[in-house]
Amino acid sequence: MFKSYSFSVAERFMRYVQIDTQSDANSNTFPSTEKQKKLSGLLVEELKSMGIQNAELDAFGYVYAEIASNTDKKVPAICFCAHVDTAPDCTGENVKPIIHKNFDGSDILLPDDPSQIISTNDHPYLKEKIGEDIITASGTTLLGADDKAGVAVIMDMANYLIAHPEIKHGAIKILFTPDEEIGRGVDKVDLQKLGADFGYTLDGGERGSFEDETFSADGMIFTFYGISAHPGYARDKMVNAIKVASAFIDSLPKDEISPEGTEGRFGFVHPVEITGNAEKAIAKFIIRDFITGKLTAYEEYLKDKADDVMKKFPKARYEQKITEQYRNMKEVLDNYPQVSDYALEAIQRSGITVKQTSARGGTDGSRLSFMGLPCPNIFTGEMAFHGKHEYVSVQDMQKSVETIVRLAMIWEEKS
Repeated sequence: MFKSYSFSVAERFMRYVQIDTQSDANSNTFPSTEKQKKLSGLLVEELKSMGIQNAELDAFGYVYAEIASNTDKKVPAICFCAHVDTAPDCTGENVKPIIHKNFDGSDILLPDDPSQIISTNDHPYLKEKIGEDIITASGTTLLGADDKAGVAVIMDMANYLIAHPEIKHGAIKILFTPDEEIGRGVDKVDLQKLGADFGYTLDGGERGSFEDETFSADGMIFTFYGISAHPGYARDKMVNAIKVASAFIDSLPKDEISPEGTEGRFGFVHPVEITGNAEKAIAKFIIRDFITGKLTAYEEYLKDKADDVMKKFPKARYEQKITEQYRNMKEVLDNYPQVSDYALEAIQRSGITVKQTSARGGTDGSRLSFMGLPCPNIFTGEMAFHGKHEYVSVQDMQKSVETIVRLAMIWEEKS
């Protein structure tokens, strides 16, 4: 069914990554950067050129579109979702994508910074990509495969379905979001306007990977208060809040319940930022585990550690605040087993070995699931994201296109 199809996903991807769409966690606007709308506007134009005239870009930077049902069956409306922004971790300005055709397994030297070398030793998945076409950046930027690979996959899926009206499917909703990388991706989404029953994010890695479980996540902020005094006359007066906060951080274990000391199904507490002065210092944490109930235990552990530190600084005090960030999507998806079952079948029908995994992080789908749109995550081929070694296989993206086309078919068949 795809043998005669000329995939457009690689060409689209190469075009999209050259548009800078970095989000900004320090911005108070929505979207956080106006430049994200440049890509979103282009996507609307391309969707309309395919014949999808209902495509629109709203004031918040969301793209909504629908491919109308072409079956007499009553089929649940399925949404495919990807985010247009790239991470603030590494610059996304002036991305120069390079296709390394027929990859032979050798180290990939990125020409604009020869010290940047992508090797199979550091990136073992590349060993499975020999003979395929690998896209990288040029060495001074990230690539943007996270998640412009997902964007390109969805766009090529739409192109295929419009070009092949003989493929029966229900209503297919398309959603492109801003600001996913800074945790705001669905803050302003209008699910009523979207009108989907179930969804899938296209934001996964290796070919065949499927994630229907994520971490549950909280944020925790500790504010330590010391006593400020002139440093020249501070004896027996000053209590330096920076030192209090530092002692608290230093009291945490280095080889357990930390990101650098855990893997698999183990959660962690992770200080992500510390700021302040002698009078007040703030330590920000993220708390993660697959079992939501364990978050409370981690948070109590941190409070106990802070109490212990206060014994060493009896004139200091602290406050703490906990904010819910997202929850394990599996708690919702277990109530709708067909959502995952159909995706797994679509991957298998595409001739791919399923790699069902649990995401040690979150996706837009985590929050969407708890907002009423059950939404697991499907592979796109994006790898080594958020850095200069990011890469994607053209053939992985093509298989992702095939998978979600087959997924739309399965929903129609089984309705």
